[in-house]
Amino acid sequence: MVTVADQEEERRSSHLIYKMEVVSLPAVSRVAICGGTHGNEMTGVFLVKELQKRKRKEEGAEAPDILPVISNPRAVQRCQRYIETDLNRCFTTATLSVPVSDGTPYEIQRAQELNVFLGPKGSVKSVDLVCDLHNTTANMGLCLISYSECDWISLHICRHLQKEMPSVPVRYIHYDVPLSEAYSLESVGKHGFAMEVGPQPHGVVRADVWGTMTEGVRLVLDWIKRFNSGVQFDDKVMEIYTLVKTIDYPRDPETQMITATIHPQLQDHDFCLLHQGDPLFLTFSGNTEYYRGEEPLYPFFVNESAYYEKGIAFLLARKKKVNIPSVRVMTRESV
Repeated sequence: MVTVADQEEERRSSHLIYKMEVVSLPAVSRVAICGGTHGNEMTGVFLVKELQKRKRKEEGAEAPDILPVISNPRAVQRCQRYIETDLNRCFTTATLSVPVSDGTPYEIQRAQELNVFLGPKGSVKSVDLVCDLHNTTANMGLCLISYSECDWISLHICRHLQKEMPSVPVRYIHYDVPLSEAYSLESVGKHGFAMEVGPQPHGVVRADVWGTMTEGVRLVLDWIKRFNSGVQFDDKVMEIYTLVKTIDYPRDPETQMITATIHPQLQDHDFCLLHQGDPLFLTFSGNTEYYRGEEPLYPFFVNESAYYEKGIAFLLARKKKVNIPSVRVMTRESV
């Protein structure tokens, strides 16, 4: 239902729309499609294995060179999230610079190997785009998660998916973190995002989630081929969700064990706006704990099973509209 507040927000945002200059960007020539960064998120694992059976480059000069990568092969072999530490927290500049010894955790060694293969991070030699495939147990549809709100390539790709996949909720999530502190694999590329699709339990593959992710990857590559061929993509106004903070479960102060579960009115309601007084948790003794924040925010990764060990019940984001300019591939004439 469209509320008066929604109509007012739309009216205000319409005044933000203005004609922006066309931005010329280099061709996207090398694309890494990564799966198994978390070894039990199975859709990306099997999708990358399917890509590995095909030839690396499709027909046509505009088609990118595709690098299918199983990011954490040991974890994939065991069908577990990681071996010693979370690989998708190992790509900060500091961690990538740690001297390696016999006692260095496997995932830190693997992150440095991937940085050599796909990067180095922040350099002109890095691949043009990293698409890192993930599953979530949360009801998030398809999300592209990026460290930039002005990566015009990633934003236009997201807009393309939204247009071509009308039956699937497609959202763009922005983690406002400097590149040096960006901790996940997609930060190694010149452009990059995690493609997060759910809900799906870890360790299994659901046909509907498989279909969503495979179509999402197909459309990513379709947009890149069209961009490389010279198609101009017009400016748009897009909604993005910027991470504000994380919320932990209520815990026993002595044992640190959780004392509540996600409230039924919040469970499976990712990206539904939370207002002060809305229920968050149902304690094991039967009491309800409520959202006390003054600012309405959007929850996501609600009750993600992998985040129990991280002390996260869900994350909260602020939604805003951004103008993305028209883009086209850079040519000699546009240089």
